[in-house]
Amino acid sequence: MKHGKKYQEAAKLVDRKIQYEPAEAVALVKKTATAKFDETVEVHIRTGCDGRHAEQQIRGAVVLPNGTGRSVKVLVFAKGDKVAEAEAAGADYVGGDELIPKIQNEGWLDFDVVVATPDMMGVVGRLGKVLGPKGLMPNPKAGTVTMDVTKAVNDIKAGKIEYRLDKANIIHVPVGKVSFDEAKLQENFDALMEAIAKARPSAVKGQYLRSITLSTTMGPGIKVSTAKY
Repeated sequence: MKHGKKYQEAAKLVDRKIQYEPAEAVALVKKTATAKFDETVEVHIRTGCDGRHAEQQIRGAVVLPNGTGRSVKVLVFAKGDKVAEAEAAGADYVGGDELIPKIQNEGWLDFDVVVATPDMMGVVGRLGKVLGPKGLMPNPKAGTVTMDVTKAVNDIKAGKIEYRLDKANIIHVPVGKVSFDEAKLQENFDALMEAIAKARPSAVKGQYLRSITLSTTMGPGIKVSTAKY
């Protein structure tokens, strides 16, 4: 894969042979940002899990103390009193059965997170083939299937992110923007790693965290030492 001049210049700042301490990696990732837009800072964690086994799956959520730096659109499936509660909490869209054809037939997906009350999961289940592959299906482990829609919406708007294994057993998550100062990025990174460390499935044998890489949207990867975690 060929990279442009800016990427190549940024890559020169990174020593591929070493694993940086978290604070060094955070400082370096800001220096490798070359795009004209405010790039997202991403963490990629290769695990020793085998996601084909249910007992080795990882899925959860963590509220980043300094948010993600982007506004998130929340869709809530609810009925009765919960509709007004979701609207009051700041949900961007609230509805029920009437949203099914809009999503299924019209391809409407103008939202980033879906929350549902447990009594609406029968309705939401009909959207499994659409929402599932996009990682938008509500899930109790991620706190997106709940009767406490106020807390769910508030947490998401405050910077709650979901983490889960992909098919290669890697977790990919944003921890902020390049415009964040180092201290805020460090706090977010620490909060994420603490949550991932606690989420270790008991069935995993051997090394749990194989590698941690920090990067910006357009920048080179920076290896982070796993020793602390």
